[in-house]
Amino acid sequence: MDSTAILERLFKLHPKEIDLSLDRLKPLMAKLGHPEEKLGPVIHIAGTNGKGSTTAFLRAILEASGRTVHVYTSPHLVKFHERIRLGQPGGGRYVTEDELVATLVELERVNDGAPITHFEITTAAAFKLFADHPADVTLLEVGLGGRYDATNIIERPDVSVITSISLDHEKFLGSTLTEIAGEKAGIIKRGCPVVASPQVEVVLDVIEREAARLRAPLYVGNRDWIAHPERGRLVFQDEDGLLDLPAPRLPGRHQYVNAGAAIAAIRRSSLDVPQAAIAAGLQSVDWPARMQRLTSGALIAHAPAESEIWLDGGHNPGAGAVISEAVADLEERVSHPLYLIAGMLITKDPVGFFKPFSGLARHVYTVPIASSDAGRDPGELAAAAIEAGLTAEPVGSVEAALDLMKRTLPPNVVPRILICGSLYLAGTVLEANGTPPR
Repeated sequence: MDSTAILERLFKLHPKEIDLSLDRLKPLMAKLGHPEEKLGPVIHIAGTNGKGSTTAFLRAILEASGRTVHVYTSPHLVKFHERIRLGQPGGGRYVTEDELVATLVELERVNDGAPITHFEITTAAAFKLFADHPADVTLLEVGLGGRYDATNIIERPDVSVITSISLDHEKFLGSTLTEIAGEKAGIIKRGCPVVASPQVEVVLDVIEREAARLRAPLYVGNRDWIAHPERGRLVFQDEDGLLDLPAPRLPGRHQYVNAGAAIAAIRRSSLDVPQAAIAAGLQSVDWPARMQRLTSGALIAHAPAESEIWLDGGHNPGAGAVISEAVADLEERVSHPLYLIAGMLITKDPVGFFKPFSGLARHVYTVPIASSDAGRDPGELAAAAIEAGLTAEPVGSVEAALDLMKRTLPPNVVPRILICGSLYLAGTVLEANGTPPR
């Protein structure tokens, strides 16, 4: 038996991949002895963009303070095991195959064939593993939405965090920002502190109403806390004072905000974390496929000499805006014209994603996503890029796009190449490059 075979079997227990509800998970948690109640302080993170990076900052800072930290994130990039990170002294580790198999076998026995979605059963696996391997803190990233997400079975988080909210997953969460914000705000719990990243007004209105209804203290970015770059540093300020900190290791202006949300959450939590640990965490943080520069690996040889190759899994219009800004902000020691290699799922808004790159990117090469049945046809994706104001052409793969650039770009052109549009594509790239998450 291996975990892949067991997961495939469990995934067949419900006809829908996504069916947002807590009604199936609650009975299973009861049969398991409520492992979700044995996780220690929990920081619960929802949002459209930035929740993964914010979680990464939280983990790095808390581990720098000497704490053991469990982390549950999704989706994975290369292997499912990346979703479940078990805290241990000196830094966490991904769940092992033996640990995962044993837990899934037990869950399958206890669930006894009852309908349950794949995210619910994998969340149950994470909770059981976390309870069986105690740690000081647990970080839970919402899978989809918030109110009916499987992670929302947690009743008393130490802090709830809501990162930037924009349009995404409209099929499941609603077609307006107000509806989507209502689902994300569903993680707010009575009396538990809430930290929100800066939000547009209609989103903030929803969060404020829900926090007020539940008498949950609310701390909003650019109002109750501020995080911004200043002379190559991160300056953070809230009601408890000002912190002068190193710049985040993750590139992009948006990462100052994500780091700020993590710092604000820690300062509103029950955890006592010194400034030195916050500074150390900002410098040690790692989050693959978020403006990650590929400097070694199998793909490098396919690209023009001295190319810069960057990888980001952002896939919605909000992500397109912050990624394009991050690329535009990269230091220019020499001229690096920007070229995109993009693949996207059919559920995403490609025109909205590409528009921020108009006038910035020279050309787009669109590629299929071999790891997903929901990948958008490269020809259709190229048409969307053209509609957004770019020039584009479909090619067969990332390697083919790199090879084409190597053959056709003038010798004096040293491109900056951004591979983007999907976490599925990012995972395929990291695997092909021989640089999977560690």
